[in-house]
Amino acid sequence: MLWRFLPAAAAYFFLVSLLLASNTPASDIARYTFYVLWGVVLPGTLVFRALRRRPHSLVEDLAFGAVTGLVLELAAWAVLVRTGAQPFAVLWPLAVVIPFAAVPKLRRHWRPRSTTPYSPGWSWSVSGTVMLTSVYFHQTFLSLYPVLPDKEDSRLFGDMPYMLSLAANAKQNVPLTLPQVAGEPLHYHWFTFAHMAMTDMVGHVDLAVIESRLMVPALAALGMVITAVVAHRLIGRAWAGPVAALLVFAVCEFTAAYPNPVATWTFGAHSVRLMSWSSLSQAYSQPLLIALMGVVGDALRKGRRGGEASPGDSTDSPPLLGRGVYVLVAFFALASSAAKASTLPVAVAGLALCGFVLLITTRRIPWHVVGLGAILGGAQLFATAAIFNFESYGLEIIPFANVQSYWADPEQLRSPAFQAVVIVGTLVAFLLNHQLKLLGAIPLISKRRFRLEPVQWFLLGASVAGACAYLTIKSYNASYFTLAALNFGAILSAWGFCETFERAALGVRGRVALSCGAIAYSAALTFGIYRCSDRWSAYVTRLAGDEQGTGTTYSLLLPALVLAAALVLAALGGAALWRLGARVWPPLRGRGGVVLLTAALATGTPGLFHDVLQSRESLWSYSWVMPGSQVEAARWIRAHSEPSDVLSTNSHCWQLEGPLPAGEPCDNTRSQWLSAYSERSVLIEGWAYAPRGIALSGGSVAYNGPFWDQELFRLNEDAVYRPTAAILGRLRDQHHVRYVVVHRPSGSESPLLAELATKVYDNGRMAVYELS
Repeated sequence: MLWRFLPAAAAYFFLVSLLLASNTPASDIARYTFYVLWGVVLPGTLVFRALRRRPHSLVEDLAFGAVTGLVLELAAWAVLVRTGAQPFAVLWPLAVVIPFAAVPKLRRHWRPRSTTPYSPGWSWSVSGTVMLTSVYFHQTFLSLYPVLPDKEDSRLFGDMPYMLSLAANAKQNVPLTLPQVAGEPLHYHWFTFAHMAMTDMVGHVDLAVIESRLMVPALAALGMVITAVVAHRLIGRAWAGPVAALLVFAVCEFTAAYPNPVATWTFGAHSVRLMSWSSLSQAYSQPLLIALMGVVGDALRKGRRGGEASPGDSTDSPPLLGRGVYVLVAFFALASSAAKASTLPVAVAGLALCGFVLLITTRRIPWHVVGLGAILGGAQLFATAAIFNFESYGLEIIPFANVQSYWADPEQLRSPAFQAVVIVGTLVAFLLNHQLKLLGAIPLISKRRFRLEPVQWFLLGASVAGACAYLTIKSYNASYFTLAALNFGAILSAWGFCETFERAALGVRGRVALSCGAIAYSAALTFGIYRCSDRWSAYVTRLAGDEQGTGTTYSLLLPALVLAAALVLAALGGAALWRLGARVWPPLRGRGGVVLLTAALATGTPGLFHDVLQSRESLWSYSWVMPGSQVEAARWIRAHSEPSDVLSTNSHCWQLEGPLPAGEPCDNTRSQWLSAYSERSVLIEGWAYAPRGIALSGGSVAYNGPFWDQELFRLNEDAVYRPTAAILGRLRDQHHVRYVVVHRPSGSESPLLAELATKVYDNGRMAVYELS
């Protein structure tokens, strides 16, 4: 038993050591561990065991159980907050524990009855992947950003205060409202922040510690484990699990640029960075989506009659989950629907393709697919109507709007033939940039000649749907459809890699040589791009005849395209040499394919290491100054107010590096620090992410226009700059404002304010006045 649990213990204590090295209080780590075990894993595992038919492994029970626990806590959160029972949140798992202890038929689920323990190699491989993610987060995030800014030049990623404010709001409101505009509805995927609120209420861990230290590496670890479990269940090979986990995390975008800041992101969000600390909703939604993929895939494995596995299943496949799989599909679909708005649509698209193919090939209605589609469609309708209120956030269906700038020719200087080449090159660059994870699917599809199993059609449909959504919907946020689809693509690609690897039938020495070769190739490519990207870009630009960088719209794409062409030529030359070598040394025969595929997948790994190197050399361009004096004032308010109190402030802009020059208009209405660190709603703070504002922005990531209610805005401003007893009385009586918070870099308050209200706090930069 000790040796079986050693890989998991090693990964846990390794992460704990990194957290301690990042100034995370040991008491918070202990409380968070208690929360995870008591509030997530225990109730979730009991319910999952009651729903699945036959046990398979303890790892599967705990992985699916943890994701099930995330779903159950959403229901518990809604009941607790709606009834005002937040102080009793730590007791909510008893609603599951007591029935499972009291009912004889449920009592058996307390005993682990795993029938297939994983091998030490599998366990250590998955544990190593988890440790790899932990090192990545430590290097790019945990060790760089403070839990609470305590210096005047402290820096934070720009969206962290906003996400923190939503988590604080979730402790008091069902559904959430916009903390920066008190009472404003928030039609947004906010389940992530309900999870953070429950972590605070059950584990009694400060939200700032949850956000900046604990939540991201924990969810990433769960994502890696659930990926490995789902890959085994769908592919039918245990060793496919670690391969799929590595594809999900380690294979990134193909780019020849270093450094690669946001300005050079050619096709939207990057998979690793955005799946983690800078998009908490992406980090939270990923385990839910992968678990949904697993249970839908399991239902598709089920035969049309008799409930037996489909003929394509391997003998190593875990047993089917049974009828409870449909309950699990509903659980994970409902939770995914408002965890991230981009996740469920790609799953629906994959299921639609699967159903269509089965209808055409069997000439029968696949009722099990119809049933699954009804569940997923119902979950999507629930989120669209009840959570998003049919809000589109300015998204528009405009084919190729996100990429057509690369082939734009406003002066029509190109010939039709050259313009066609540019268009094709742009689309090839998109596929190279985001779709490397899917390369393993090519031998799978070609070997089977498109005679795929239903599960494979499901994975393929979802993988393609994400890319198509990005190419169809005009918005930077459309790239999140691509990121969601890459999880499906990773499983499908791992499937193809496994079959290619097995056909090669490599011996021990061959496997070692393949692994060492992949590591050496990845290291060489990583080092080469790191040291030579500037010279390479200049060389390619000269080849294109655009040394000034002004004559082409596609200049950002050229370095990666030309490097890809060079690698393809090298691969063709290597293939020719391999065939010649196979005539001399027969063991090479039939094994070139796995070498080529391994190299192709390894081509996407430099991005992971470049991200670490770039983070160590300079903070991300979207990290902005957050003075510690502002955080100190907000935390004082948090300690001296009630959760229902409302604040008023003159801080509406994030001044980035310093005070806004007099007379200069604000073009960054992302002031969210006060609502974040005070954990209180503000009458009007920043409105950049307000749903009604985003809807006016044409699909932009933020709205920086004027506030929509100018009468209320003038009242808010007059309270600081032109206060009267009547104005302050209206704020107090009509809008329930208790404190007026003056941000002096935005403008000093009128001397009359001290006569009409009581100054209760002043640190020079910030002043707080209480309305009596």
